[in-house]
Amino acid sequence: MDSRTTVERAQRLKQLHSEYKPLVLPTVWDVWSARTAAAVGFPALTVGSHPLADSRGADDHEGQTFEEVLTAVRPIIAAVDVPVSVDLEAGYGQKPADLIAGLIEVGGAGLNIEDTVHSDGGRLRSTQEHASYIAGLRAGADDAGVPVWVNGRTDLFLQAKDASGVLDEAIERLRAMEQAGADSVYPVGIQDDDDLLTAVTGAVAVPVNSTAHPVRHDLERFRRLGVGRITYGPLLQFAMTDAMKDVLGSWKP
Repeated sequence: MDSRTTVERAQRLKQLHSEYKPLVLPTVWDVWSARTAAAVGFPALTVGSHPLADSRGADDHEGQTFEEVLTAVRPIIAAVDVPVSVDLEAGYGQKPADLIAGLIEVGGAGLNIEDTVHSDGGRLRSTQEHASYIAGLRAGADDAGVPVWVNGRTDLFLQAKDASGVLDEAIERLRAMEQAGADSVYPVGIQDDDDLLTAVTGAVAVPVNSTAHPVRHDLERFRRLGVGRITYGPLLQFAMTDAMKDVLGSWKP
């Protein structure tokens, strides 16, 4: 993709986060799903690692290489005229500058980066380690002259037995990511807890991303709780799977 187009898409993605409260980015996985979501009128999209892996017969949690992911997302990004962010898991063992370079080369306008290092036993990066990686992404994007939107994710709530018991540590992680240059932060696993969502949205100045189920959740609720950005993770693909089974059910032999 032309570098000017990538810059323009990244600039547009940043603008959209200011225009929409919250900004909903349907999580797509192939050209068909991306074109369908864009045709509905969504101004930006994100490619999720889980649905992308499922669509290719691969495993989530970095069951694909960085090169394989780039090859898969290139036609998706090229197929639509809206900015596309890409879930790059924990970075596939890449240095931040190399991750940014690869994303920009295929036209990506933003990325999601998590703190679970699947290539290293699924350990959780420390607060400072993850913040440092995000700072490297921010520096790489600045050096490349592309304002890549960085969505910093933490899996702390997801891994905790008691989510409310790690709230203070989670807020520390979110604030560290914000200070390191994350444009939005993503505490995974609390989409059904009003109190936790309210606590984290009130703790940082950047938009807070929440997972949502496109059928079971309500947009107005997330808006009321101060959520600034919504993605579906694998849940849109799961909903489509349920719908397909319903459609085909009466036709089975």
